[in-house]
Amino acid sequence: MEPAAELTRDEVARYSRHLIIPDVGMTGQRRLKNAKVLVMGAGGLGSPTLLYLAAAGVGTIGIVDFDVVDTSNLQRQIIHGVHDVGRLKTESARDRIREINPFVDVRLHNQRLEPGDAVELFAQYDLILDGTDNFSTRYLVNDAAILAGKPYVWGSIFRFEGQVSVFWEGAPDGRGINYRDLYPQAPPPGLVPSCSEGGVLGILCASIGSIMGTEAIKLICGIGEPLLGRLMVYDALDMTYRTVRIRKDPAGEPVTGLIDYDAFCGVVTDEAAAAAAGSTLTPEEVDAALHSAEPPALVDVREPVEFEINRIDGAQLIPKDDIVSGRALGDLPHDRPIVLYCKTGIRSAEALAALKKAGFADATHMQGGIVAWAARVDPAMPVY
Repeated sequence: MEPAAELTRDEVARYSRHLIIPDVGMTGQRRLKNAKVLVMGAGGLGSPTLLYLAAAGVGTIGIVDFDVVDTSNLQRQIIHGVHDVGRLKTESARDRIREINPFVDVRLHNQRLEPGDAVELFAQYDLILDGTDNFSTRYLVNDAAILAGKPYVWGSIFRFEGQVSVFWEGAPDGRGINYRDLYPQAPPPGLVPSCSEGGVLGILCASIGSIMGTEAIKLICGIGEPLLGRLMVYDALDMTYRTVRIRKDPAGEPVTGLIDYDAFCGVVTDEAAAAAAGSTLTPEEVDAALHSAEPPALVDVREPVEFEINRIDGAQLIPKDDIVSGRALGDLPHDRPIVLYCKTGIRSAEALAALKKAGFADATHMQGGIVAWAARVDPAMPVY
């Protein structure tokens, strides 16, 4: 990063603890001042990263997010507060950054990242940080960064574990590597649960987000050895850090354009989509069926810890994996129709495909899961 003009008197006072580090100094701080960094998401990983990049003196920070602050975010998304619930995350994050460092130029991109404008957006920045939580966006960020010629820092979290790496296809000295070298193909739909389904220890975001911010500062200032070609894995329960070498995939195809990433990654398997076609009920239809003269058997396919949080009265708990593996097929009723539900409708669709294949022709599942049930049938139900 080329250094910016000289620091002002106020900036010298603010960044004095950086300026007395020989590897940073005045030149490094001027590089930070001149840097333009785009952060994907103002959520769990974006929150600490944004706070520390702003405090460090990154001159321009862009934020891409289309979501609003929800109460469930506050357990880990520390850039937001109670008074921000219902606000756009970008606006909430901007206001917090301004409280930390008024010298930062914050640019808001209140949008979902789409293939149509991703490369053009990335071209406006020097460095990208990706803390998104779904595979379709991760592949899109990777490919757009390659086409825009930008390095990016990637982070991921789940339950008690986090991962961080640096990807830069155009890195000097033939060290170029990208996300597809680590994951040539997206995992099968439903195999890797999202944080909203599997959970995440809130404080883990601080550990991984701070590492992402550290890597960004190293890249901007040109100091240290970045995680380029290395995957850092952190296990909070064991309190261990380890790094794994990532090598260029010799069979990898060059990225020449952007694709339909939802189709590439999939939300549910083809089998689940086919099973759900014509066998999907709305929450209202399920409610009516449960109050009819011949109610169906209601099966909750979530995990036991989720069943403890909330449930629909009369539901039987049989986790999806027990249905898909066939272990629980003998526990299902055969004398009446079965209605499956999960949190959002994805896992129940996968379980439905297994039931159809096993001969439960009249089985159905509930659209939108228990989240939709709480919103449309039982507003007093706690949600998570």
